[in-house]
Amino acid sequence: MALLLSLALAGTYYLRHQVQLNRYARRAWATFTKGGLTGREKTPLLAGYSVHGIDVSAYQGRIDWRTVARNRVRFAFIKASEGATLRDQRFARNWREARAAGVLRGAYHYFQPNRDGQIQADLFARTVPLAPGDLPPVLDVEAANFHDVAVLRREVARWLRLIEAHYGVRPILYSNHSFYKRHLAGHFDDYPLWLAHYEVERPSMPRNKWIIWQHSDESHVPGIRGMVDFNVFQGNFTALQALRVPAVARPAKPNTQKAAQPSLLLEAGKPGGRRSK
Repeated sequence: MALLLSLALAGTYYLRHQVQLNRYARRAWATFTKGGLTGREKTPLLAGYSVHGIDVSAYQGRIDWRTVARNRVRFAFIKASEGATLRDQRFARNWREARAAGVLRGAYHYFQPNRDGQIQADLFARTVPLAPGDLPPVLDVEAANFHDVAVLRREVARWLRLIEAHYGVRPILYSNHSFYKRHLAGHFDDYPLWLAHYEVERPSMPRNKWIIWQHSDESHVPGIRGMVDFNVFQGNFTALQALRVPAVARPAKPNTQKAAQPSLLLEAGKPGGRRSK
């Protein structure tokens, strides 16, 4: 009886934590057989999609972008900033080397719900020199440390409006499936959605609701020593290219809500802002 109970408890624990346990098992196996991960491990690309990409931060360490590009990685979103003060320490190198390797690049900001959306937009705009041909900016909204969902939505909307006005291109909103359904669905439908949803054959949300699917957070691609998130774009590469920052920035669409007053950074004529002609 005790053995059956122990097996049941172990099975329950495994089902609840299988992603982390599988990750630890792979690391242990690599360490035992090869002395550690080599940076040459390769996860098969998801079948049924022609455009594959990754997202990275300082957590991935030094990346060999040319090797990454040779392994059918067509796009990459690179962490630039987080909250009100944090700049990713490897952003500048990743930003420069991804483009040099021919990988279509974009930048993202990790949103902290307990910080002002305008201050977070300022940080991103000061950090990211988006240029024509780059992918739109991304706001990563998944941190659950907030008390009032209405305040969260207000500050997210502020970041999105300010960044769209600053760069002249509509940002992409990133979130995981459960967080998006619980807190964001129906409030940001005008923004392209990058959806994280793991351990499923396909996202449960309709295909017309998302453009990018992050289908794994524990994949490997040669050129990165360790795990990386894998993504697919819903469409062909030409469609992905159509999302890029245009050579002449499009004016932001008017918003029916009263926009927050832009900071000095985002005012026309200030460093990092759009200059009026």
